[in-house]
Amino acid sequence: MNKLYPSAAAALDGLLGDGMLIAAGGFGLCGIPERLLDAVRDSGVKDLTFASNNAGIDNEGIGKLLRTRQVKKMISSYVGENKEFERQFLSGELEVEFCPQGTLAERMRAGGAGIPGFYTKTGVGTQVAEGKETKEFDGQEYVLERGIFADLSLVKAWKADETGNVVFRKTARNFNVPAATCGKVCVVEVEEIVPTGSLDPDCIHLPGVFVQRLVLGAPYDKKIEFSTTRERETA
Repeated sequence: MNKLYPSAAAALDGLLGDGMLIAAGGFGLCGIPERLLDAVRDSGVKDLTFASNNAGIDNEGIGKLLRTRQVKKMISSYVGENKEFERQFLSGELEVEFCPQGTLAERMRAGGAGIPGFYTKTGVGTQVAEGKETKEFDGQEYVLERGIFADLSLVKAWKADETGNVVFRKTARNFNVPAATCGKVCVVEVEEIVPTGSLDPDCIHLPGVFVQRLVLGAPYDKKIEFSTTRERETA
């Protein structure tokens, strides 16, 4: 089975549709599937729901799709660096389901493992638990959270072999692994594609069985969310 596609648009051909739920990896600008997100934007699909830690920053990552009003709902744990996200949420233009960060990762992982729901203490007694079932275990209250089963997973990785075995680089792994496993179809963009058998099996972070399509996204520009500097001290 050939998993390699010549472009992000080609890799998403036949997979996109209005109203779908997309799980996207990344944390801030680290490990975001930027080529694939650009292709989603260019496709013109709308009324999308994204399960992602955040929406990038203004006009980067999912932020680009917010600008074009293609996103109907975000399932996220952090929105602080995206002013357009904040504006649309406060004005009622964007539906937001806030989800604690660890809970969001576990909801994706649960979906990938075929687990429809699980109980956690995180969020008990807060707005996060409103409208959700709670249950007591050993004298402690827990809230029921649903696993995330996405229509499509979009992932950014460092290296992959031609069969789709994937290696992430350091903190860029973040949400990418659970996001990859919870989708019906997983599309991965990578910085480098190497021959099958050249990756150490013990170093594979995402086995190729989870990956249906691959695209080479390089070269990339290293984008920085915050550049903090100080004046050079005089001699």
